[in-house]
Amino acid sequence: MELKYLPLTDSLYRYVTTCRSNARDPVLQALRSETEKLGDDSRMQISEEQGSFMTILTAAIGATSAIEVGTFTGYSSICTARGLAPGGRLICIDSSEEWTGIAKKFWALAGVQDRIELRLGEAIRILQQLEASVTFDFAFIDAEKTEYEDYYELILPRMRKNGIILFDNMLWGGRLGSGPIDDKSGNAIDALNRKLAADERVETVLLSIADGLNLCRKI
Repeated sequence: MELKYLPLTDSLYRYVTTCRSNARDPVLQALRSETEKLGDDSRMQISEEQGSFMTILTAAIGATSAIEVGTFTGYSSICTARGLAPGGRLICIDSSEEWTGIAKKFWALAGVQDRIELRLGEAIRILQQLEASVTFDFAFIDAEKTEYEDYYELILPRMRKNGIILFDNMLWGGRLGSGPIDDKSGNAIDALNRKLAADERVETVLLSIADGLNLCRKI
C-alpha cells in the first residue's frame, strides 16, 4: 500500500499553524518574539501547533496535576497550565535561572502563575526527591535527551492510570529510521522509542508533529 503521509512545505506548514485556536494569542506571540532574541538557543522552543495540541490534550484528559521536565522560556508550560482543570497544578523543572526568568514574566502575563511551581536544579535529583504523595495526570519531557529514559522511569510510577506522558524531539531532526547515527542524544532517543513501543506498562504512538512527539498512555 502507498504510505499515507504528506511532506510539509513552508506554505503548507504556515497554513497548519494558522488553522488552530488561539493562532494570534498575544502573550504567546510576544513570548516567541522574546525567545528569538536568544539566538540559536531559541530553537529549543516548542512549535505553535504543538503548544495548541498540549492545551487540548491536557484539557481532554481532565488533568489536575502535571509535571514538565525542561521549561526553557515558558511556552509549553503556559500551554499546559491553560489546559488544567480548575485548581490544577503544574510543577516545572529546569536548571536555568535566566531562561525561567523569562518564563516567570510570561506566566504572569498569561495569568497562570498561580498554577505553576518552579523547581530549579538538576532534573534527575529533583524527580528523585519528589514528595511520596505526588502523582500526575500529565507529563511533558523536553530536557537532556540522554536522560529521557531516567525521567521516564522516575515519572511513570507517579502517573495515574490513563495518564499521559509526552516526549519531545523524538524524531531527532528526521535523522532516525535510516540507519545508525553517530550521536549520543539521537541514539538515546532511538532506543527509547523502541523501548516504549515494547513496554507493556504503556500504550504509545509516535507522532510526526514538529520534531516528533511520542505520546504514552499509562495502562
